[in-house]
Amino acid sequence: MSVQLLILYYSRHGSVAALAEKIAIGAQQAGADVMLRTVPALDGSAVGIHPHVTEQDLLDADGFAFGSPVRFGNMAAPLKAFWDNTSSLWLKGALMDKPAGVFTSSGSMHGGNEANLLSMMLPLLHHGMLVIGLPYSEPELHHTQTGGTPYGP
Repeated sequence: MSVQLLILYYSRHGSVAALAEKIAIGAQQAGADVMLRTVPALDGSAVGIHPHVTEQDLLDADGFAFGSPVRFGNMAAPLKAFWDNTSSLWLKGALMDKPAGVFTSSGSMHGGNEANLLSMMLPLLHHGMLVIGLPYSEPELHHTQTGGTPYGP
């Protein structure tokens, strides 16, 4: 049985959606079954062709990748609103021990990427998820010119 990976993102202008697609390709090449989902925009302007996430999607997933653009060093409000509505899952411990990583995009190299990645990890920790980063054993991390940290891509 293959691993079911849920890639959940918010993307206003399409950059994070493009990253989500690339992560999906890599996961599929590694043998995972992938669900690409998004969260609704607060103003209805989200870019994406993927369906909105459901609670059942979260329950069915074996692992996760969560993505958001940087908004003043934090995750975008639609993804934060999503997490704010997961209390019932938290009370049941439904996401405990599930592995998860985070990814982001900003308009500049120093646009708050690391702060955003860290902010995106906080709900994962509260849910008891196993946060996965990118170890320095990955050689490309030492030569990156456009982004990438041990916190995530």
